[in-house]
Amino acid sequence: MAFVPRQDPVESEQTVPERPGSLDPQELGFTPKGPIGWLAPLLLLSTGLRALLAILFGAYLDKRELQNSLDDDFFDHSSTADGELWLDYVADLGDGFDATYSVAYLLAQPELEVDGERLPRGRLLLMGGDQVYPLASGDGYENRMKGPYRAALPEAPAGEPRPTLFALPGNHDWYDGLTAFLRLFARRKDGHIGGWRTEQRRSYFAVRLPANWWLFAVDEQFGAYIDDPQLLYFERAAEEVGPDDRVILMTPSPTWVKAADKPEEYDAVDYFIRTILAPTRAHVRVLVSGDLHHYARYTGDDRELITCGGGGAYTLGTQNLPGELTVPPKETLTRSKSRSRTYGLEKSFPDPDLSRRWGRGVFHRLPRRNKGFATMLGIIQTLTMLAMAGAAASREDGSILKLFTIPLVLMLLVVMAATTLFAQPPPAPSPKRVRHWVLGVLHGFAQIALAAGGTFVWLRLDFRDWPWPWPLVVAAAVYGPLIAVLSTQLTALYLLSAARFGVNVNELFAGQGIEEGKSFLRMHIDAGGTLTIHPIGLEKVCHEWLPDPQGSPQSPWLRPGTPLTPHRIEPPVRVAGPRGPRP
Repeated sequence: MAFVPRQDPVESEQTVPERPGSLDPQELGFTPKGPIGWLAPLLLLSTGLRALLAILFGAYLDKRELQNSLDDDFFDHSSTADGELWLDYVADLGDGFDATYSVAYLLAQPELEVDGERLPRGRLLLMGGDQVYPLASGDGYENRMKGPYRAALPEAPAGEPRPTLFALPGNHDWYDGLTAFLRLFARRKDGHIGGWRTEQRRSYFAVRLPANWWLFAVDEQFGAYIDDPQLLYFERAAEEVGPDDRVILMTPSPTWVKAADKPEEYDAVDYFIRTILAPTRAHVRVLVSGDLHHYARYTGDDRELITCGGGGAYTLGTQNLPGELTVPPKETLTRSKSRSRTYGLEKSFPDPDLSRRWGRGVFHRLPRRNKGFATMLGIIQTLTMLAMAGAAASREDGSILKLFTIPLVLMLLVVMAATTLFAQPPPAPSPKRVRHWVLGVLHGFAQIALAAGGTFVWLRLDFRDWPWPWPLVVAAAVYGPLIAVLSTQLTALYLLSAARFGVNVNELFAGQGIEEGKSFLRMHIDAGGTLTIHPIGLEKVCHEWLPDPQGSPQSPWLRPGTPLTPHRIEPPVRVAGPRGPRP
């Protein structure tokens, strides 16, 4: 293992690409994509299957062990002309073009003026996970991440050190076993994304920063152990860390929040801190992660716990976040855990009131964003109604035993199974999880009641007596669309109600695909060693982009048609010197 020092920019031998004059994919070199409809039936099926395969066969897909054959360098960005360093953090970014590019555009600007203060662009850009949605692939990265970021900063800034990009994989990067991720971010040849240079050779990395600061980015996914080559890599890096050093720890998921419901979630991170960092007597002052698509900061006596997943994916509300966390949780079964400490929620964006207001928008956003989902509900409801109508007709003929015909029983089972699975009940029984089962079953009964009501109306109309196949045509052309609207609204009501009990909160917001409320971090290490974190929010993204064919080589290809107005989510968070409790 060796240090890789920061390299000064060199003239590229590649031909500078011609700047596009329109948003034509042929000119851009990628296809701007719209927001993902997360409740689309095929997407739900494919994502669910891939997630299941990743969980069941993750050990076979896990390429972290194979990374032992790759370079094990860690990186030195501690030497700067003034002893200071600016760095940016963004996560959960590869979704719809408008939101992703709005954030990329701000990150690429030479400086941002936020609340009257000028904040220079980061020399390092840290991507915290889920660089592409919904599934990792070469085309997915090209269209949803690499293309937008290349358009935001096409070439390295003239006369300045070339900024460097490091990326940590999230669960969506993992669904192909990191194949596409490593090909993009860990390549030896042509290692750059637009004006950003890539240096890493593995899915995890360690970076020395100025003024005795370090950055450790740990790749722990699906709650699995941290692999031995990765532990060995960080053990070697930790040999350079001393008792006066401070550490920023990047993780793929805010396990400190998730451990409130599942105490074992934090075990891997706690193990890493205890076994790798604690022996150095360095101070872990900041834990930062994405994965949850909002900004939230918990603070305690020893460190800041920050979630910042607002890089472009749908916004997730914060109304269900606990006001206080105990980390590590006292309920964990790990016998040698670190001493538990309490952390309080200081700030979130969007705030709980705005989150609730956005949540209530599910009634109009859900059908608009997920037409395929509404169509699926309409088909299921129509088939259930026809089965009920057939059973009722059999009863009128005196065939009581045909009341519960095979088609009707089958449709009822389909509805109950779908709504129960949709509530995501975990396999292990737990008093905390009973609400998942209860709400899923109640949702199923509500959908069946809607079908029964539709059957009651259908049997009183003249359509049923028309010659075949006209009743079926009317059911498909008239009844289907109407019942699809009603069933979608019933699902929206369920999501809004279930979220109050902490169930299907993610689906409530994923189904709406809210693009507003983005966030990222701009951090500064001064020569005296103080780390200042500027949480930047963007209430509204741009939806109209204008090509700039006459711009300079390093200026964005596309400029916003309406101004982007970043703001501070909260006052700057200052993390001072190494005085304070050790991890």
